[in-house]
Amino acid sequence: MVTLVNPSEEGQKVTEKPRVGVGIIIRRGEEVLLIRREYVHGSGSWSTPGGHLDFGESPEACAVREAEEETGIVATNVRYRGITNDIFEAEGRHYITIWLEGEYLKGEPVVNAPHEMSEVGWFSWDDLPSPLFLSFANLLEGRCYPPPDELTIPTKAT
Repeated sequence: MVTLVNPSEEGQKVTEKPRVGVGIIIRRGEEVLLIRREYVHGSGSWSTPGGHLDFGESPEACAVREAEEETGIVATNVRYRGITNDIFEAEGRHYITIWLEGEYLKGEPVVNAPHEMSEVGWFSWDDLPSPLFLSFANLLEGRCYPPPDELTIPTKAT
């Protein structure tokens, strides 16, 4: 169990066990599918579809399920990309995020989870919206396992 001090509430400690999150980078040509998070931690930031790993579920199945549930998009050829260690100090949350990547198979992006997101769309790797969600930013900036020299971080060129 990790005890974090919430800097926005000086003197109060928030204790939470780390949770397992799964994020999926869905590519369609030179574009990536992103959602704008709302009403959840990281509200207002942009990330890929994703969510919590359910009991007995594989990370790949979780990624495909979350993407379809949240956005109506179905991904295929899902494969491992990396892991980030994400500490949301202000919210007193700690996630280990398993990152996967897949290719667009079918569907039109829609906001299927308005209690978690406000927008969804395809973005060029050269023109990502901001701010980025901490977990996604950690991956793109190479703060992940395996380290960047062993992993090709998603970019327009890869």
